[in-house]
Amino acid sequence: MFLSGGIIFVLALAIEVSSFPDGAPIDACVKPRVNQPYHGQARPQPANTSPFQILQSAAEYGPGTQITVVIQGAANFKGFLIQGRDAATNEWIGSWVETPNTKIHPECSAITHADPKPKQSATFVWQAPHNARGQVYFTGTVLKEYSEFWSNLVSQVAA
Repeated sequence: MFLSGGIIFVLALAIEVSSFPDGAPIDACVKPRVNQPYHGQARPQPANTSPFQILQSAAEYGPGTQITVVIQGAANFKGFLIQGRDAATNEWIGSWVETPNTKIHPECSAITHADPKPKQSATFVWQAPHNARGQVYFTGTVLKEYSEFWSNLVSQVAA
């Protein structure tokens, strides 16, 4: 009895540790804690301790504008979920140009990792809607490890 219970526990732990190696699921966009992964008991680290930053090439957008977004930091990271948001309304906006090792959730203007390999940086291209103008910012989560992550990070315009 104990042996089978132990095996089930080990299998459950293995499943939890390797969850979402190919990116955040679509429901990460609409959970009560938006952009925050549900990784068991793990909770986001304080934002002011983040070794990562999200940089964007511009804040203003017009019809069809493309903005480059970069995640970089002092440490490698394994995963991310980043959304484009209109600065005036805070609504999801725009779309992403698919790049290698990424997965896109067009339902909520999000881009996520497509593999769990360590990354030193990641660069994406965000596409503005064809019928709008305004300001955009990018927000989301960067995961160093499954249980060590920073959520609600907000982008800065690169100098």
